[in-house]
Amino acid sequence: MIAKTLISNIIVPLRTSDTGENALEMMSDFHVRHLPVVNDKELLGLVSEDDVLDNDANQAVGSYSLSLPKASVNSESHLYEVMKLMADFNLTVVPVIDHEQKYLGLVSMEDVLHRFAKTLPFSEPGSIIVLEMNKRDYVLSEIARIVEQENAVLLSTYVTTAQDSSQIEVTLKVNKQQINSILASFERFEYHVKASFNEIEYIDTLKERYESLMNYLNV
Repeated sequence: MIAKTLISNIIVPLRTSDTGENALEMMSDFHVRHLPVVNDKELLGLVSEDDVLDNDANQAVGSYSLSLPKASVNSESHLYEVMKLMADFNLTVVPVIDHEQKYLGLVSMEDVLHRFAKTLPFSEPGSIIVLEMNKRDYVLSEIARIVEQENAVLLSTYVTTAQDSSQIEVTLKVNKQQINSILASFERFEYHVKASFNEIEYIDTLKERYESLMNYLNV
């Protein structure tokens, strides 16, 4: 998935002549905390809710000193690059530009979550296993071999690293509902199984987290 396939046509950018009050109304309408400022297809930057609150809401946003960098992705950028930019700068939208640096549209956090949830690992039935280990002990081929020895298929892996830590969490999606034999195999090979979820439990967990995020955006 690349950025140009994720562009939302619902959320429109701000013009330099739009006031801070206009910006806040649009942010409220679209449940976001950031909006791009565009002048004749040129991306000037991102206005945040805090920028408006720190300035005169009756003034045009074109007069604001923007606190955020001119963050954007190219139209051919992968979904992961969009997600990284959102995470790095706590953005609720990411502008998309073409090879001539012209503004094409934006990708919202909500769009990313919806699209990500429809990808193969999430749509396929199965279970989730979370392993915890040292970075140096992470060997994907060995993990896949253990799963396959139990007549299962490893659908996806996701690695997260804690700051200032040598430990990582490896989240696995496998295509089996009954995973007791897989868990036993991991323990036999001295892997630490931090958590496991069947399909229903995992969907409930994702739903709770998604609803919490949507509530946060709606505040």
